[in-house]
Amino acid sequence: MSFSKNMEEILKHPTSLAALLALIILVVVAIKVRKVKLDTHMIAQIGIALALATVLKVFRIYHLPQGGSVTLGSMIPILLMALFYGPEVGFLTGFLYGIITLIMDPYILQPVQVLFDYPLPFMALGLAGYFKDKKIVATIVAVFGRFICHFISGVVFFGSYAPKGQSPVVYSFLVNGGFLAIEGAICLVIMAVLPVKQLYSIAVKNHAV
Repeated sequence: MSFSKNMEEILKHPTSLAALLALIILVVVAIKVRKVKLDTHMIAQIGIALALATVLKVFRIYHLPQGGSVTLGSMIPILLMALFYGPEVGFLTGFLYGIITLIMDPYILQPVQVLFDYPLPFMALGLAGYFKDKKIVATIVAVFGRFICHFISGVVFFGSYAPKGQSPVVYSFLVNGGFLAIEGAICLVIMAVLPVKQLYSIAVKNHAV
């Protein structure tokens, strides 16, 4: 679908928009409580991460009919923001990327489904920020967190798509586990070769300038 048609589809569901607004308010409040400083440089880095993640998503390897896709490491920029600046910044970046993903590829059934398929899974990538010095563990935990969100959505909202005789739980596990296992493996390979500490040093140095 084109951008205009995507927006038209999204605007048909005002309750979903209200749910997204409520979630972003919670994210902003959490950032304020944690006293995370979102200065100009930080905002610029979030913007760059979102742009890179969006470009990487465009070059997707496989796209599932009900949403979800295998990409060339589109989660990496979000993971790096979480590793560099902590989970709160990762949650915010993930939330914004979830909104971009919704705009690019909307599949809306109802408000809770939208939350579990778009902002929440990518916010879960912010969990990587709790494992700053363990990039592989951070990636595994973050991808698993995303899987849990998609898995719940698959069981609750897409169980009717399961083949006859197959449990919605098994169906959701196979579908969501399948594409995220491949996507996660790609991210693990990339993270394994990325000089994360050096990139962090550059980011912090530029931040301090």
